Amino acid sequence: MLNKKILTQVFMVSFVGLSTLSHSAITIDRTRAIFNGSQKSMTLIVSNKNNKLPYLAQAWVENSDSQKVSFPFIVLPPLQRIEPGQSNQIRIEASTKINELPQDRESLYYFNVREVPPKSDKPNVMQIALQSKIKLFYRPASLELNSTEMMNNPWQDKLQLIKQNGGVTAKNPTPYYITILSIRQSKTSADAENFEATMISPFSQEALPIKAQWLGSSPAVTYINDYGGRIQMQFQCEINNCNVIKTPAKE
Repeated sequence: MLNKKILTQVFMVSFVGLSTLSHSAITIDRTRAIFNGSQKSMTLIVSNKNNKLPYLAQAWVENSDSQKVSFPFIVLPPLQRIEPGQSNQIRIEASTKINELPQDRESLYYFNVREVPPKSDKPNVMQIALQSKIKLFYRPASLELNSTEMMNNPWQDKLQLIKQNGGVTAKNPTPYYITILSIRQSKTSADAENFEATMISPFSQEALPIKAQWLGSSPAVTYINDYGGRIQMQFQCEINNCNVIKTPAKE
């Protein structure tokens, strides 16, 4: 009986420790990063949201296959200590091999930060090193856009929805990545159930998990822009092809 009680107490302590430490302490100042081809480097801000304990922040870049790479980007510093409630910078630099990337389209990478908590002075506490991962897009200089261009003529407006073989395909004819967050039958209807965010590579297409009949004639799609904002666009379908209804540009 005593052994069972001790085991129960140890389990509860471990569970409490897991629950307490499962909230990320180290955060990144954005949900995605754009590395413009005209830049030699860019800076991200990482913050320690824990006001009592210092954390180590380990940073690196992965390719589109989630494999750790040391080029064409260099992360500095790869490991640093961040004091309680403080913020530090992490710099991403372009290596000499950056020009080997395609210059007619964006390339996808991932920026990672893993937090390493200080060793606990309490027994039987499970500690977890949590990791944050955001998309890192390399955008060639010839494809760079300013905020006005992105607002008045977003490339996402060129997205096409095609009804074929009873299903729906999203076609991206642009050199940029497009991430669809949700889709609905109209601007005011509910989002399609069980729809997962879909990222479409440049000059490619992806089948969406919805039926052509369900799509209707005036669907709406929500995408995410460079700043992490959610933007909805209205489509008009003619027979099997659906195109964005463009709104007048803002002056």
